Amino acid sequence: MEKKGKTKEELHQVIEWLTGFDEAKLNELIEEKVSFETFFERATLNPNAHLIKGVICGYRVEEIENKLTQKARYLDKVIDELAKGKKMEKILRKG
Repeated sequence: MEKKGKTKEELHQVIEWLTGFDEAKLNELIEEKVSFETFFERATLNPNAHLIKGVICGYRVEEIENKLTQKARYLDKVIDELAKGKKMEKILRKG
């Protein structure tokens, strides 16, 4: 990610926006080796997460019926947007 001109701090900002997990909590979850299911059960998804739309990994995120899969694809999508250089205010669905 840093090779694409994005910082680790920006990555953490995007993850925290979506999940509510700050860097310390994220590191705890990594050390605990939680599953995606547990990760998203513990997350407080941003109320604007439903505004994440588009295609990621061949799937339109807003049409995914399985809620766990949809949450994982939300995360994929915002990280992909960051990697592609999208402006932070757009990624964080601020306008």
